[in-house]
Amino acid sequence: VVTPMAPAVGAELAQVPILVPVLRAGLGLVEGFRDVIPGAIVSHLGLYRDHHTLKPVRYYTNFPSAYRDHPFLLLDPMLATGGSAVDALDYLKDEGARHIRLISVIAAPEGVERVGASHPDVPIFTAAVDERLNESGYILPGLGDAGDRQFGTL
Repeated sequence: VVTPMAPAVGAELAQVPILVPVLRAGLGLVEGFRDVIPGAIVSHLGLYRDHHTLKPVRYYTNFPSAYRDHPFLLLDPMLATGGSAVDALDYLKDEGARHIRLISVIAAPEGVERVGASHPDVPIFTAAVDERLNESGYILPGLGDAGDRQFGTL
């Protein structure tokens, strides 16, 4: 690989990863991952959290069946209660995905614990674990709703 500074030894991935952004907030992570892994395949999983029950509601799925044996990167910027992440991981495993990693930007301890209890085989990668959840299930101090911050409120 020729870099602007000097030649460097690189490596080629054995299998192209499947990026699975949780719509809509996860879309904000896709471009950065594709910058680093240009050949990555993008699948989509539509989930939203019912603000009254705090439970996930699945409204769209697009699973790449031909790539079940590839690594899957579930992209969900906020790991709050863990409900959406657990539902997404349940879905991916039900469809046959086995090599899954969860990527978030900010997590709450409650979400990390819930995902770990439900899917101990799935590593969680996050930039920060914040203090806790508030009574509405938002991360504190957190950033608020990631989708609203990226795309504006509806």
